[in-house]
Amino acid sequence: VQLQASGGGLVQPGGSLRLSCACSGFTLDYYGIGWFRQAPGKEREWVSCISSSDGGTYYADSVKGRFTISRDSAKNTVYLEMNMLKPEDTGVYYCGVGLDPEVVHPSQIGWWGQGTQVTVSS
Repeated sequence: VQLQASGGGLVQPGGSLRLSCACSGFTLDYYGIGWFRQAPGKEREWVSCISSSDGGTYYADSVKGRFTISRDSAKNTVYLEMNMLKPEDTGVYYCGVGLDPEVVHPSQIGWWGQGTQVTVSS
């Protein structure tokens, strides 16, 4: 099982980024997959997930209306489109996969990607 996250970078407030998480060694559709982030000195927090049971999408209140999670089953890849970025969105973003249909806590994650840095600053 491998998850390869990419797409991070430095962006000004109000800007956009699209993160990708390419998965291999398993079929993405059968697992709950989510995005988490960790700011310096803080615990890793849940950002968004896609349900493996019905494809429903879920978001933390802090990103609702600005971020969009999606899945490309043919490419076995999950994306996180991030718009209207704020300085408080800064952190290392991780994709993670778990056995539960919806993964909303780090304790549910069985496999993590390596993380990609997102910095929102002027």
